[in-house]
Amino acid sequence: MVNEYEIKKQICDIGKRIYNRGMVASNDGNISVKLSDNEFLCTPTGVSKGFMTPEYICKVDAEGKVIQANPGFKPSSEIKMHMRVYRERPDVNSVVHAHPLYATSFAIAGIPLTEPIMPEAVIALGCVPIAEYGTPSTEEIPDAVSKYLQHYDAVLLANHGALSFSDSLLNAYHKMESVEFYAQLLYQSKMLGGPKQLSDAQVQRLYEIRRQFGMKGKHPSDLCPNYKAGKPSCHGCGGSGSEKKCADADTVALITKLVLEQLGK
Repeated sequence: MVNEYEIKKQICDIGKRIYNRGMVASNDGNISVKLSDNEFLCTPTGVSKGFMTPEYICKVDAEGKVIQANPGFKPSSEIKMHMRVYRERPDVNSVVHAHPLYATSFAIAGIPLTEPIMPEAVIALGCVPIAEYGTPSTEEIPDAVSKYLQHYDAVLLANHGALSFSDSLLNAYHKMESVEFYAQLLYQSKMLGGPKQLSDAQVQRLYEIRRQFGMKGKHPSDLCPNYKAGKPSCHGCGGSGSEKKCADADTVALITKLVLEQLGK
């Protein structure tokens, strides 16, 4: 089992990564890791994520109250948002909040990331919705994020940034990287005249590949609220409210057969 000091070092390393990649400026962003049901490590408020060392990292309980912090450091004011994720998603062990340039631009423009343009994004992320605007450091943001937690592993925060969460710190960071890369590709393809989207059938095949791989987390392939209600999944309708139906059982069986053939099984 990794000790706390090593986890603090890992948090600092991820902080440097998001800073060096331009996903945060100045003292923006925050990171947390779950140690147990009532112990969490988190980045402090008012410090650059690119220049942290292990002694900067704070420990809080499930209410966000300080268990341990060195003099001059206190938990991020956004800890409420992190705690809401942990409370409602027991499978999550780490949360990353950042302000990546392209993804945040979509959040500011009020445009969710729902267009199926790249297989890797469809399989790994599914859709990335926008949680309604909330005042930072209040319960407004946790309340806004809450409604999306059971269906997604990353959300945009209206006029604010992005939030990703997963079963490990590295995976939560990778989700943030993927969100930003997806947003950048979508933006640049729009500048070139608009992306050529994958078809509904192609998306459903990618969803089935994800199921076959047994990938963890929440995803429209099986947990999208539209999909569960028998309506088009997020990617299937591109957020447009299309009347097209999701694949029925026979179609899914056929897709499964084709995918397994392609995988050589």
